[in-house]
Amino acid sequence: MYENTSDSHRHLTREQPQLGEADFFWRTYRWMAGGLALSAAVAWVVASTPWLVQLLFSNHLAFYGVMFAELALVVIFATRVSQMSFASAALLFTTYAALNGITLSMIFLVYTTTSVGQVLLICAGAFGGLSFYGATTKRNLSALGHFLFIGLVGLVLGSLLNLFLQSPALYWFTTYAGVLVFAGLAAYDNQKLRQLYAEQGDTGNLALLGALTLYLDFVNLFLVLLRVFGRRR
Repeated sequence: MYENTSDSHRHLTREQPQLGEADFFWRTYRWMAGGLALSAAVAWVVASTPWLVQLLFSNHLAFYGVMFAELALVVIFATRVSQMSFASAALLFTTYAALNGITLSMIFLVYTTTSVGQVLLICAGAFGGLSFYGATTKRNLSALGHFLFIGLVGLVLGSLLNLFLQSPALYWFTTYAGVLVFAGLAAYDNQKLRQLYAEQGDTGNLALLGALTLYLDFVNLFLVLLRVFGRRR
C-alpha cells in the first residue's frame, strides 16, 4: 500500500456548510471509520467465500488488477478532489475502501482470526493516542513530515527490492521502520488537517480527503504491526 495523500490539495470546493473544528474532525473520523468497517466487511466476506479466494489468489491478473485499480483511485482522488462534488468524492472513497477490502482479505488466510483482532485493538489504541497528540500538540511537526516522506519512499523501494531479494533482514528492517513511519504519519497528518482547517475552513471534500489520508495511515500501521504481532496459520 504505502500511499499517502496528506499534502494533496490546499484549496477545496466549498460546497458544504461551515463546521466547527471539533465537528470537522468528527466528520473526518466518521468517514474514516466507515471506510475501515466497509473494508473489514468485504475482506471477511471474500476470505469466507472459497470461489472468490480461488478467483483472486490463483489468478494473478485479477489480484493485481484490483491493486492497480486501488492505486488509480487514490491518484484520481488526490488530484481531482478539489473539482469533485461531495457525492462524487464520497463514492470514490467508498469504492476505494471496498476494493481495498478485497486485497486485505488475504490477511485472514495468512493470520489467525484471533491475532488479527488483537492487533486491530493494539493498532486502534496506538492510532488514537497518536492522532490525539497530533491534533492537539503545539509543537510544529512540519520537519517530521519531510523526514517521514523520505522514510515512506524508502519503504516502498525497500519492499519492491525485497520482492526479488527475499531477504529476511530487509523484511524485518522495513517492518520496524514501517511502524515508526506510519506512527509518525498518524500524528503528522492530524496536525496537517488541523492546519488546513484553520487556513480554509471546512468543506465536505476536505473531510473526505482527511478521511482517506487517515484511513491509509491506519491500514498501513495495522499491516506492519500484524507482521510483528500476528500469528500465522
